[in-house]
Amino acid sequence: MTASSSAALQPVIVGAGPAGVRAAQALVAHGLRPVVIDEASRAGGQIYRRPPASLAQRSAQALYGFEAGRADALHAAFDSLRERIDYRPDSLVWNAQGGRLDVLHGPTRSTSSLSYGQLIVATGATDRVLPVPGWTLPGVYTLGGAQVALKFQGCAIGERVVLMGTGPLLYLVAYQYANAGAKVAAVLDTARLADQLAATPAMLRQPAVFAKGVYYVAWLRAHGVALHSGVRPLRVLGDAQESRVAGVAWHDGREERTLACDAVGFGYALRSETQLADLLGCRFDYAPLHRAHLPVRDAAGRSSVRGVYLAGDGAGIMGADAAEWAGERAALALLADNGVAVDAARAAELERKLGKLAGFREGLERAFPVPQDWAAHAPDELVVCRCENITAGTLRQTVAAAGADEMNRLKALSRVGMGRCQGRMCGAAAAEILAQATGLPLQQVGRLRGQAPIKPIPIHLAAAPSTVGAGE
Repeated sequence: MTASSSAALQPVIVGAGPAGVRAAQALVAHGLRPVVIDEASRAGGQIYRRPPASLAQRSAQALYGFEAGRADALHAAFDSLRERIDYRPDSLVWNAQGGRLDVLHGPTRSTSSLSYGQLIVATGATDRVLPVPGWTLPGVYTLGGAQVALKFQGCAIGERVVLMGTGPLLYLVAYQYANAGAKVAAVLDTARLADQLAATPAMLRQPAVFAKGVYYVAWLRAHGVALHSGVRPLRVLGDAQESRVAGVAWHDGREERTLACDAVGFGYALRSETQLADLLGCRFDYAPLHRAHLPVRDAAGRSSVRGVYLAGDGAGIMGADAAEWAGERAALALLADNGVAVDAARAAELERKLGKLAGFREGLERAFPVPQDWAAHAPDELVVCRCENITAGTLRQTVAAAGADEMNRLKALSRVGMGRCQGRMCGAAAAEILAQATGLPLQQVGRLRGQAPIKPIPIHLAAAPSTVGAGE
């Protein structure tokens, strides 16, 4: 196939974050008109999320800080593509089978079925949730949810906010909130200062990124935000009627401490959104660095399924810069696999850039490790699966009584992960509990298999979707 005949291809991109936008840009540059499907109403992804046009009053500098230039560049790149792509915002891909995607469109809540010849999956990431008692109280958000409120709705989650967990996002959200004028009562990091110091040499492989992190911490200290490291969150406190957040309790290694607040944002770094890749039949493998099972891909983004390419944080957390490079690289792989001439030197350069980030990512994981003793400290009464109200004790009893030693067996016997979120919020925590209860390594207990719908949809609309081809 030559470049002039590339229009015969039917590429679809799922996701319009950094990976999806750069993938679309590369395809358009080679004469294609890809379909770009995105859940959000405006392109940019989570990190460069754009507020509604009616609320777009804050400057890019206020919204994105150091990343304002990159955000503006990505937004401008997408805006220049609008007339040359088939853009479908407010659209959720909730199922995939037989070379077709089932899509729910808002605000009409209609559905369609979309065929594709080639598919780039750029579904991004969400928070890793390891709950504490009280996490179901109104006023408790994930760190990502707290960030969405600030960027998209232009509001804080409370008047006095505590942010806890670990990972770079913890300090970024704290900085964004405090810089916007919100009251951040404290930042509670489960990682130890010793972890971060030990990881410094590896993180210095990306000195500009490392410097930003150091600046956020220094800025927060200079503006009176209390930063606590090496903590173990104990519980979110509620008022007498337990109708809202009243404070948090944690252990600092010596004693239990409490602090009043009216909202909490928490999370333990990010985890990849892999459900669509699962439904597409992609092979998965355990990735120790990410403490998760991830879809397998080669250096160019090719999955184990012919015609399906993976890019960005949806296939492994690497950050926004890497997502842009991976999106472009996946698009070039798609083109080359279908006989379209591409710039081999550019493809090699992108792979080199991505490869250089590996050591830095290892440093980040060392600096902000997921607390591997979380499950041992989780009390039996802790609600792990809020959709089905399944507690840690119920999971442990299921292991003891029925010998469940694999995630899908545990799901069948306890209903964990069968609710509206399909295990997206509780799956990581349930796996940690299962590994602790059985004494097996996390790798061995497996993962929840993806099930449609991957996110909640109106059930009556899923019954008879209309059929729309990718080129229509």
